[in-house]
Amino acid sequence: MRPLTDRVPKPLLSAGGRPLIAHLIERLACAGLTDLVVNVSHLAVQIERELGDGSRHGARIAYSREEQALETGGGIAYALPLLGEAPFVAVNSDLYSDFDFGRLASRATALGAGALAAHLVLVDNPPHHPEGDFHLREGSVSTDGPPPRLTFSGIGVYSPTLFSGIARGEKRQLAALLKPAMAQGRVSGEHHRGRWMDIGTPQRLAELDQMLTASGSSR
Repeated sequence: MRPLTDRVPKPLLSAGGRPLIAHLIERLACAGLTDLVVNVSHLAVQIERELGDGSRHGARIAYSREEQALETGGGIAYALPLLGEAPFVAVNSDLYSDFDFGRLASRATALGAGALAAHLVLVDNPPHHPEGDFHLREGSVSTDGPPPRLTFSGIGVYSPTLFSGIARGEKRQLAALLKPAMAQGRVSGEHHRGRWMDIGTPQRLAELDQMLTASGSSR
């Protein structure tokens, strides 16, 4: 996303006249997910200044401040003291979707009661990622299986135990934790067929901005 992110952190890039992360937080809050932890590192002060305590967006925000970017797995592990001991929802801040986050409450309950380590939301493969990531069959996610492969949306529910082996401050990719759990049959999933965009390039940001502006949508 450079040069856009040289001076502005990616979550604060604007689409439809509002920061990407604001769209996301308000969808979470509307679904009843109001106690949020936001991981910050690059240009963190700007994000904290924009979001504050979250009340303006209908949420309560605590911040997990990383001295250096720890990848997704390491960042979640670093934030565990703020997340607590129950399963939690984690969402990438650089996506836009009409997914109903309220659906994940029952998934979190299932994770807390059983042996599952994670529940992932998968989507159709976008043009920039045609090979996909994982297979979904009868509600179970795996690295191998019959076609088609689907793409991980960046939306998931996780048990804290998935991250228990990571030292606080250690870098770790999320996939490195998920793949062993998948091999053990401990990752469930669902296929979201609605709108989903990974805002990973200036072009896709411009497309989202045009779409939201044309529709007059604020979320």
